[in-house]
Amino acid sequence: MTELKKEETISCNAKHTPDECTRGIMALEDTLYVIGGKWKLKIINALRTGGSSRFNQLQQTVTGISARILSKELKELELNGFVKRKVYTDTPVVVIYEITPYSDTLETLLNEMIKWGTTHKDKIRKEYKKEL
Repeated sequence: MTELKKEETISCNAKHTPDECTRGIMALEDTLYVIGGKWKLKIINALRTGGSSRFNQLQQTVTGISARILSKELKELELNGFVKRKVYTDTPVVVIYEITPYSDTLETLLNEMIKWGTTHKDKIRKEYKKEL
């Protein structure tokens, strides 16, 4: 079996063995499990661009997210090492959420997704205008 390098791009085509293709799909599934869904990348991006934040501030920044879902997503992001929860036992107790250095591993992915999303939206708008 061929050992894959971390930086190698895996796509299922004639250049890759079925095992390589399967491992690539599994890696993609793992990625989507950890950062997939409607909210996780929005939360990470909000913390990356806005800095450390209290829960209510974060909920206002991530428009449309309920307190229950934000709490659940933050716990999962903390479990996976992307977010750190700091509790300050002053009166009143203050809880601050911040990104970890590990979240920097998502920077390229986030930037590429933002670029792709912008390009895709422009493409769809142009095609829609042509139809009118």
